Order: sequence, then C-alpha cells, then structure tokens
Amino acid sequence: MNEVASISRTSHVNVVTLLGFCLQGLEQALIYGYMTNVSLERYTFANNSAQDPNTLSWEILFNIVLGIDRCLEYLHRGYNSRIVHFNIKPQNFLLDRDFCPKMSDFGLAKLCQQKDSKISIGGARGTVGYIAPEVFSRQYGVVSSKSDVCRCGMVVFEMVGARKQISVSTESSAMYFPQWVYDNLDEFCGTIDEITSNDVTELVRKMTLVGLWSIQLTPTNRPSMSEVLDMLESNSKDLHLPAKA
Repeated sequence: MNEVASISRTSHVNVVTLLGFCLQGLEQALIYGYMTNVSLERYTFANNSAQDPNTLSWEILFNIVLGIDRCLEYLHRGYNSRIVHFNIKPQNFLLDRDFCPKMSDFGLAKLCQQKDSKISIGGARGTVGYIAPEVFSRQYGVVSSKSDVCRCGMVVFEMVGARKQISVSTESSAMYFPQWVYDNLDEFCGTIDEITSNDVTELVRKMTLVGLWSIQLTPTNRPSMSEVLDMLESNSKDLHLPAKA
C-alpha cells in the first residue's frame, strides 16, 4: 500500500503509470503499463559488444541517465512533500519501446515534508550493492535525498560498463573500481569499446564524472539531483573531478 500511496502522488514521464491494483487477502498486485524493453537490468549486464542485441549505443545510455535523473529531481523537488525512493537499481527502471526509463517499485519510498533536510528510517533500506553508506551507519552523515543520489551514481557506473570494458587488475572490484577511474579518467574515457567520436567521448566523460560526484562517501559532498542535471547538460570541459578523499 505504501507503493500505491507514493506513486499516486506522482505525474512524470519518467515514472511508471499505475493502471490499477488488487488487494485480496494476502494477495497483492500492482498493474502497470506494458514495457516493451523490460528493464535497464537487461542492458546494464549485456556483453557490451556490437554483436549483442542487448548492447545500447552511448547516445541511448546517456538519454536513459538523463531520464533517470530528471525523474529523481522531480521526486526530490516536490511541492508540499518530497519522495525519496530508497531502492534505486537497474531492475527498477522499466524501459518503453523508445527506451524511455520509467521508475517503478516505490515499496520502500519515504514521503517527507519539503522542509525536512534529514529522514528518519528504521534500519537499512534498499538492495545490497545499491545502499548509500549513511543508510548503514550514521557516522557518514544523515539520511536524506542525497542517499538516492549515491544509489543513482552506482547505477550510472554500471551503465558505463566499466569493469567489462577494461582489464583493471585484481583490485577492480566495485570497491576499488571508482578509485581506478578517478586516477585514470582520460584513459578510461578514451579506451572504452566503440568510442569512435569526440561526441561519444564527451557523453562518457560526463556520465563518469557524474558517477564519481554522486558516490562521494559524505552526503554533503554529493550534488543534488538538480546539480547533477546541470552537469549532464553542460560541457564536460567545464566539469572537474571531486576532491580526492
């Protein structure tokens, strides 16, 4: 019922449309519009080769990132209340036939007042691998909409296809990969498969920088979703790496 309450407050091109729901005893079901291209998960974990039908062009990937960020900016901005999703992962972004992302699964979402700068939650929320540090331990900072920003950054890194594209070393796990990219940004953006033009390199560089900024350990060091959109819509030459931790 939390999902019904949350999604009923939304109206955005990048939020899935709830057509109806069923509640009968212990049986619960939500009815969404049919999504031709299933979810982002199918394409995030593709083989990243031109021969793989599930490999998307960098232009499409960039537009998906834009759609995701516009959706989160809309949810976080709110009017009388804001929505923090708390379960951002590739599986929860459904794709229509034009690969327009639609956010779904608002079961863990939290409604909060516009004036609230921090959110009170009972225990960790989300999927392992996509949970912001402060959700686990308050020593990193307070839980807020910046927790969604961190999760989004993790998804962006997966979309860039980083670990599948470059042989980094045995320390190329999710824990070390962002650090490797930070230290080798130009090499990373210049060696990803299928990059054949300056325009594509520009898109990859912007997505990578947004990812690095978004996963900063301390929430106050992360940009808001409005600032993330500004970064994506600007020239990558005007962007810089975050300060090294």
